[in-house]
Amino acid sequence: MKRGESFKRLVILGLSFLGIILSTLFYAYTWIEQYHQRYVYNVKLYFWGHILIVFVYFVLLFFFNSTYGGMKIGYLKPMDILFSQIFSLICVNVITYMQLSLMEVKLVWMNGLIWMTVAQSVFSGIWTWFCNFVYRKAFPPRDLFLIHGERSIKDISRKFASRPDKYKIAKTADICQGVEQLKKEILAQKMAVVLWDIPTVDRNKLLKFCYSRSIRVYMMPKITDVLIQGSDQLHLFDTPILLSREYSLKIEERIAKRIIDVVCSLILLVVSAPIQLITAVVIKCYDKGPVFYKQVRCTLGQREFEILKFRSMRVDAEKDGVARLATKNDDRITPIGKFIRMVRIDELPQLFNILKGDMSFIGPRPERPEIIAQYMEEMPEFALRMKVKAGLAGYAQVYGKYNTTPYDKLKLDLSYIENYSLWMDIKLMLLTLKILFKPESTEGIEETQITAMKGEE
Repeated sequence: MKRGESFKRLVILGLSFLGIILSTLFYAYTWIEQYHQRYVYNVKLYFWGHILIVFVYFVLLFFFNSTYGGMKIGYLKPMDILFSQIFSLICVNVITYMQLSLMEVKLVWMNGLIWMTVAQSVFSGIWTWFCNFVYRKAFPPRDLFLIHGERSIKDISRKFASRPDKYKIAKTADICQGVEQLKKEILAQKMAVVLWDIPTVDRNKLLKFCYSRSIRVYMMPKITDVLIQGSDQLHLFDTPILLSREYSLKIEERIAKRIIDVVCSLILLVVSAPIQLITAVVIKCYDKGPVFYKQVRCTLGQREFEILKFRSMRVDAEKDGVARLATKNDDRITPIGKFIRMVRIDELPQLFNILKGDMSFIGPRPERPEIIAQYMEEMPEFALRMKVKAGLAGYAQVYGKYNTTPYDKLKLDLSYIENYSLWMDIKLMLLTLKILFKPESTEGIEETQITAMKGEE
């Protein structure tokens, strides 16, 4: 089993690196045949100089593909991989254009890079299809043995069913059958095991059983599991000790985070000023209503503040005074609102909230006090996500969707809080650029999801 998984990993890495190398060759040709000979006169390079230029391009392409998931063949859906690769190409080629312009000390001809990007994108589409074809032929879907508790398995079954090329739930069993009986079935089935919302005592027994026999386990963590992930391991005595701290971010991390917030918000306010001005005019002209929408939200320590957004709903969207989340195909959203929500322009005024200090660029999205109270009736742990400042974007927005259940969003937000680092903030900022162009990240929630808070602990 281990040898097979190692071979699978080597195939995926080999295909990923080969794809990046081939995309780099497009640039090598464009650089040598067009830019070096015709448009970049101030720099005279020989063989190793050309190698260095091409190698820098390769490193940048590798970095952006790694960050955006363009190398996760078989892990992400083919369209997600293609989108990630094209987005990475655009980012790298923009940086490359600035590099070439700096070398020539003026803006150089960009048609060559534009046509190169088009050619690379077409190649990425063909290569992604080829890699997905090879992966499906070489590695059929993994059979899974799902062990569950009292909670309905419809949600988790739907999630695995969305990836039929990678997973197949071949058998299910209820934990009420007993741990010893399930151990026998695990050995008989010889499949990977999914532990879905079962009591912790039983889960730990099954997990140790599978681990000792090198059986793969997919486990959905509970809140306490996420908190343990962020613990520091100490070696004070002759036994490991896990330390879960009472504070979330260290003082130096908070200072660095605040500096980044202030600098980036000032830059983006200047850059986005024309877009914000046009948006304000269009909203005003559409129905003569107010341009901005102010709403009370909660941030660090459940402190309330007024969030600022471009209005995307009708003026009377909440005339009854009841706070409601936007649902899928919500008729309260105006045509202008649908567009600015889709491209996230409605969020731009929150740069002022960041500059003021109510929010950060990265953090759990701020919720309304009424909705927090509603969630906490069924899920008291929801308050834990307010151990850090609210954010314009966050871990749950990057790795989840707008309609991800509140309980799953909470686990994602706690993963961010408990594993925080400055590099994680930077990575999430880069990934946020990617999800701006993914329509499912702005979908409203289904009506049935409003009350679906959590599973049994």
